[in-house]
Amino acid sequence: MFSMILAVAELPLLSDIVVIFGLAMLVILLFMRLKLPTIIGYLFTGAIAGPYGLQLVTASTAVDVLSEIGVILLLFVIGMEFSLKNLLAIKKAVFIGGSLQVVLTILVTTIISYFFGFNWNIAVFFGFLFALSSTAIVLKLLQEAGEVNTISGRTTLAILIFQDVIIVPLMLFTPMLAGETDNIALSLLYLALKGGLVILLTIVFAKYIIPVLLYRVVKTRNQELFLLSVIVICFAVAFVTSLLGLSLGLGAFLAGLIISESDYSHHATGKILPFREVFLSFFFVSVGMLFDVTFLINHLVIIIGLTLLTFIVKFSIITFAVRSIQSSLKDAFVVGFSIFQVGEFSLLLAKEGLRYDLLDNNTYQYFLAISILTMAVTPFVIKKRESLSYKMLNLPLPDKLKPKVKDSQTSELINLDKDEPSDHLVIIGYGLNGRNLAKAAKKANIQYVIIEMNPETVREESANGEPIIYGDAANETVLEAVNIHKARVAVIAISNNDATKGIIAQIRHFTKNTYIIVRTRYVNEMEANKKLGADEVIPEEFETSIEIFTRVLSKYLVPKDEIMEFTEEVRSGNYGMFRSTSSDGKDKFHLDIPEINFVSFKIERDIGPYIEKPLKDIHLRQETGVNIVAIKRNGVIFSDIHGHTKLKLGDIVYVVGNQEALNQFEASVGVD
Repeated sequence: MFSMILAVAELPLLSDIVVIFGLAMLVILLFMRLKLPTIIGYLFTGAIAGPYGLQLVTASTAVDVLSEIGVILLLFVIGMEFSLKNLLAIKKAVFIGGSLQVVLTILVTTIISYFFGFNWNIAVFFGFLFALSSTAIVLKLLQEAGEVNTISGRTTLAILIFQDVIIVPLMLFTPMLAGETDNIALSLLYLALKGGLVILLTIVFAKYIIPVLLYRVVKTRNQELFLLSVIVICFAVAFVTSLLGLSLGLGAFLAGLIISESDYSHHATGKILPFREVFLSFFFVSVGMLFDVTFLINHLVIIIGLTLLTFIVKFSIITFAVRSIQSSLKDAFVVGFSIFQVGEFSLLLAKEGLRYDLLDNNTYQYFLAISILTMAVTPFVIKKRESLSYKMLNLPLPDKLKPKVKDSQTSELINLDKDEPSDHLVIIGYGLNGRNLAKAAKKANIQYVIIEMNPETVREESANGEPIIYGDAANETVLEAVNIHKARVAVIAISNNDATKGIIAQIRHFTKNTYIIVRTRYVNEMEANKKLGADEVIPEEFETSIEIFTRVLSKYLVPKDEIMEFTEEVRSGNYGMFRSTSSDGKDKFHLDIPEINFVSFKIERDIGPYIEKPLKDIHLRQETGVNIVAIKRNGVIFSDIHGHTKLKLGDIVYVVGNQEALNQFEASVGVD
């Protein structure tokens, strides 16, 4: 009997899920064809399926619960991707920019609402509602555009983080505005105590508990257990904060911050992302379900006017707040065009306002219409925010602002991640071959990053100062963490052929430029890996470690004779360099030139047909077919090659030409 009741109870939600996803699939296919954002498709789906549309969804409460999970997972992922160190690095934008934006928006909205005849407490509550922007929409769009790490992206994120945190006291103040709380001072004291307790617990868990727990979990090599552990941490922290009277979203964000301090944040992010996308779609659908299209049509002129007023007020205040932290005017405009909308947490706060009679149904519908319209236009505005900002800069401005505007046009060139690897080597797998390759790269002063799935290895080598992260290299989040799109070479040194294929495909999904070298067990696996995008595949029958690294050196344009000298040194020393844990730090093989496809030779003679003679007199190109592109002399590279340039003993020359011409030139300048 109980099972029958349970089955009946589950059926409405099951049918609603089928309706929502089925309808969303059709709508988004249409929107993709029209090149419209998918977020608008989800909002449109909710409007069609909701109580003001075709009334296809019956279990709206369950959909609201699923949408709340989506918001929780979104904030959880944001917390994992944004560590405590990064949070402190932009504390000025968070606490000064964020607080100015929220306080000024509440103040201005209160004055405007009071002018329209609302009581002061309701006017203040309107300020609460319009002070918040949409983290869910804005962060999703910035992540898709890869702009989270720009200056304006970091500032936008900082203000959104402050808004997400400030929702807690705003929800506490809501019953106070409704006259439900007698002792305001005592309530504020409780809030401060709760906040201090949460911060203390976050620090303790981030430093001492969660890293140890996750280390024990990943040692089992069970991916299902790892995923379960991450989800439990997320919802457990969110549940604890809710018990303290704080928001679930804040708890999820703090849980993400806790995991971000461990070695497993990139891997965890990759595991959670698919779930976040599914549940977040419920959020956008649930927002769309609140949309009364009839009310919008009947009050269209008023709603459009109020929407424009919302945009102008929030844009102006945000621009002022961002300028107050000494950001450029252009960046301030970009942030203003990013977070002008009303946010998802405002919708949650509005429900509290209904519960405490701070909003009547008519006012609530006005607010919903303005909120959804601002959310709906957000993707279009963000897409054009750069060009819109430059148009704002071209408007007539006072003379005092013009020098600052000029400076603002170059602000995006500032590098926020100075330690971010570029033109580097990515080593996937830290077994014997990976270790040997890393040691050789260190000896040659080539920057490298390691991806490894063994937690003990990651912990040990990280403590030794190796640039190593834990994660599955077939996961796009992990590849993003090592800047795979900026790497010159990626070496896959693992023994699992199926995993290797997945990694090759994922790298090629990111970039076509990174040179991929693969280690494989058997010769018959070479063809399949090359079809997937590998540039070179080396079977284990070769001297794998030496062979891989000589090819890496070749890509880094090290002269052939130095590569041969290197391999002979390794062999003659019985691979002693690979067994040694130290490096002499010499930069014998270090080069600092652009990535171009040509060959380098070292001038080993002090006399010859091309030595110590002006290039204009030896007709090198006509006689050999070789073009000299650059010369390295006494450690200095110069590419200003002219007719009076001479080749000298000890020079390293970078030349292009066919193989026969290169062989002829090498014979003329090298050792017999």
